[in-house]
Order: sequence, then structure tokens, then C-alpha cells
Amino acid sequence: MSRLNAFYMDSTDAKSRLHVMQWLPDDEKVTAVLQIAHGISEHIARYDAFARFMAENGFIVIGNDHLGHGQTSGETQRGIFSDKNGWDTAVSDMLRLHEESHARYPTSPHFLLGHSMGSFLAQTFIIRHPDLLAGCILSGTGYNPMLLVNTGLIIAAAEKKLFGADRQSVRLDRLSFGSYNRRIPQRRTPRDWLSRDSELVDRYLSDDACGFVPSAGMFHDMLSGIKFIEKEKNIAGIRKTLPVLFISGSEDPVGNYGKGAGKVRDLFTKAGLHDVTFKLYDGARHEVLNETNRQEVYSDVLRWVQLRAPGS
Repeated sequence: MSRLNAFYMDSTDAKSRLHVMQWLPDDEKVTAVLQIAHGISEHIARYDAFARFMAENGFIVIGNDHLGHGQTSGETQRGIFSDKNGWDTAVSDMLRLHEESHARYPTSPHFLLGHSMGSFLAQTFIIRHPDLLAGCILSGTGYNPMLLVNTGLIIAAAEKKLFGADRQSVRLDRLSFGSYNRRIPQRRTPRDWLSRDSELVDRYLSDDACGFVPSAGMFHDMLSGIKFIEKEKNIAGIRKTLPVLFISGSEDPVGNYGKGAGKVRDLFTKAGLHDVTFKLYDGARHEVLNETNRQEVYSDVLRWVQLRAPGS
């Protein structure tokens, strides 16, 4: 069994309150702390099943709704990180949560799992804070050609200037996600690319806090972050001894069907990281933690972390 705590903490933007969820094992013996960074247009509560599995195996799991997401945001703020430096603020919020967790559990190893946009935030985190973690898990990540990133930045900047940073960008939303269903046979919904589990896809579609169109400002922030993490000189700042696990689906369009996620893996090994593991799940789509084979994924993540958590 596990216990769930939900609470709020101050954001580093000095004006928002972050919604935080924490899953605790019943056993007082703590194996490690696992922090989760969720993806765009979703929220931390969607990780409940995975978090409970990890908690039942001795892990403290914690994560916040990023600015502009979930219960952290009000209706007028949804889809917006911050008035300025939004990407940096989201990463700083992750650092603040890590510091609070570390202060509470100073002798436990701390791991970070980032999914999709959260994987880009996680990469920014391990570049800027290379010595804080015992390991990092990148779920549903990908590599974006710089020409496309720069084109997106130009469009986002133009929309910000013309309509304001808080205006929803239907154009960038369509350019970013519009083609993701193209390889899905017998498409049922616009979000079939998320998972082969139709029940979980329907749950996403019926969740008012999921699937919203991000603002031009949020797209600009995210694309700026992607541009930062894809520069080899920045990747070189990751600690060479940091263990990294990639989990991706062979039918994930975000990871270019394994090729994009593999490209990131190759950049990490080229940068000299010694412990890089790559797990590509055949037939799985974007959300491997919500896939039909999720129990296999859960077990793989658990074993990987246990091997790198001293004393587990």
C-alpha cells in the first residue's frame, strides 16, 4: 500500500503556488526519492498508478504541476509558463522541489523522471545541476532538427508580437502535434498516438486539464529549451557518471519512432556518459507508462533504479 499527500508550495516566479503530489510507502524504510516532471498539456495526477507502484516498492515519489498546468493554474493562466523566462522558471521550480525533498530525505538517493516536455525540462536540469541526482529517466523524449526548432521560434515570436504571449497558438499546436496520428491504423480519436490503451486515451480526452492548446509564449519557451538541450556544448555539461535511462515506444511520433530518442542517446554517449540504457518497446506509442504493456515498463524502471540506489 501507499499513502498520498497533496500540498502547495511557492513557485520561483514569486507569485504562483505550485500544486504538489507526494506518494509515500507505508514502510518507513525509504529506498530512494523519485521526482517526476510531467509533459505539456497534462498534469502530475496522471502518474498516480506508476507512482503508487514505485511507492509500494519503497520509493517516495513526488512531482508538481508545472506553471500553466493542472491545479497550479487558474483558467486565465492555463497554457502559460510565465511572463518572462518561462522555461528557466519551470526548471527552477523543479530545483526548489528537489531541494525541499533533499532537506527532508538527505540520506536517500534522488532520481528524476521526465516525460515528453518533462524530458526536455529534465535534460535542462541535469545540464544546469549536474551533481544533484543519482540518475535520470527520460520517457517519450525526442530530437528536433534545428531548422524546425528555429522555424517554430520565429512563428512563436511573431505570434507573441502580434497577439500577445498569452494567446493560444492553434497554428503551432497543429504544426507540433497535427501529424502524430498519421501512422495509426484505424484511427479512433485525435489522440490515439498517446497509447494503444483506448480507455486511457478516452480518460485523457475527458479530462478538462488535458489536451489544451498552449500559448505562443509557452511554445516559445519550450522551443528555446529544446534548442538549449540539443547543443553539444551544453550536453557536455552533464555529469559523465550520471546514469540515464531512456524509455520510448517504437511507434512514438515524438521520438520519431525510435530514431529521435536514439539520436539523443547517441549524443549522450558521444558526450562521454558511461551509464546510458536505452529501452525501446515494440509497438508502444508515446506514453509508455500508460501503455498496454505498462507493467513491463514499470518493472524495468524499478529494476534500473534499484540497481543504482545504494543499499536498496
